[in-house]
Amino acid sequence: MTQEDPVDVLVRQRIRGMRVALGWSLDELAGRCYMSPSTLSRIETGHRRIGLDQLTSLARALGTTLDQLVEPVGDEDVVIKPRHDEARGRTSWTLSGASGPHGFTVARIRFTKPVRRGVDEMKVHPGRDWFTVLSGTLVLLLGERTIRVQAGEAAEFSTMIPHAFGSHDGPAEVLAILDHDGRRTHLLSP
Repeated sequence: MTQEDPVDVLVRQRIRGMRVALGWSLDELAGRCYMSPSTLSRIETGHRRIGLDQLTSLARALGTTLDQLVEPVGDEDVVIKPRHDEARGRTSWTLSGASGPHGFTVARIRFTKPVRRGVDEMKVHPGRDWFTVLSGTLVLLLGERTIRVQAGEAAEFSTMIPHAFGSHDGPAEVLAILDHDGRRTHLLSP
């Protein structure tokens, strides 16, 4: 007896799991992807190899993509690891994966250094930033203004105004919604 490829096992589990979650019988899914119920049953149980044409048809019928059916399982899609930027006094956790809905990224960011006008570079980029302060006090330099945003408060502004962030009297943590340019500017650039 040969041992099955873990990806094959996972794909078969996903097909059956999605079918059951949708409340479909073998007959119903088989009809939607133009195969016999016995063929679908053998695919789900591992008694038949899955052809690419069958996998494509199954993905379409289940309302998913080939990528989602075959993506490997690892800790990296479960455990969100912090990204430290010691020079800027910033730690960030990207919470919405590579790109969130509508091109937005949700991130938790901890600021540990104060921001100083004239010392810290103020960024400008197209779009808008939104954030809420989870703990501490965040200092937002926005153009010529210095704005303190306390825990429990939120802010939203045009990122075409030069801006920079820092903590005030200890660490500050925010939950931020960033567009594509904001993600690149606030989470990835040094």
